[in-house]
Amino acid sequence: MIPEYFKTRRTVRSYDRNRSIPDSMLNEMLEAAFRAPTTGNMQLYSVVVTRSEQGKKALAPAHFGQPQVENCDVVLTFCADFNRFEKWCKVSDAKPGYRNFQSFMTAVLDTAIVAQQFCAIAESSGLGCCYLGTTTYNAPEIAQTLMLPDRVVPVTTLTVGYPAVDNQQADRLPADAMIHRGHYRDYSDEVIRSFYAEKEARQDSARFIAENGKKTLAQVFTDVRYPESNNEHFSKVYLDFIKKQGY
Repeated sequence: MIPEYFKTRRTVRSYDRNRSIPDSMLNEMLEAAFRAPTTGNMQLYSVVVTRSEQGKKALAPAHFGQPQVENCDVVLTFCADFNRFEKWCKVSDAKPGYRNFQSFMTAVLDTAIVAQQFCAIAESSGLGCCYLGTTTYNAPEIAQTLMLPDRVVPVTTLTVGYPAVDNQQADRLPADAMIHRGHYRDYSDEVIRSFYAEKEARQDSARFIAENGKKTLAQVFTDVRYPESNNEHFSKVYLDFIKKQGY
């Protein structure tokens, strides 16, 4: 039996400023999250906890001023981290060889897994969370604010707190859109249209199209939310920063 939480979970961007997560509860949740699967039991991640109003205010510009950064109770920045492991290797008379793309991806996967484990723990404990995709857009600024050393790269951020309102659950594509049995089954135009039909028929989708002066929902994504020019710019920013951090 699948727990109901996984069927009903929703992203929370508005938090009750009158309720604070006890430090003991936050630490317990983080410790439980650190039991997540990890490559070779290396635990190639670190989490920077930001609770002060000053700290959240300092991070907000790097996340394009999204209000949940300053309105949440806690900001958690999950980072790919080979710094700790390499220092252990060096003090243990071992020569690390992790300044490469494969090692970076290993740390990224470790980081993503532990972030999602924390998210599930927090939400099933009555808290609300919101992932901030902007972490990879402005990694250099985030790293400077959080004083991240060489070999540490921010991967994703969670805002956390007690929900202020009962947020609406986001839509999802039907499961068949993502499941491929035995081998990858490519999509015909007809199948693609059928998979996206419900999403396109939603009232909020129609509103997004009208607000942005577009003809289709797909155009909102390609022309407004995630245009190629932005993707190319922030790809270079992140890649240059990853290289600067020693990968």
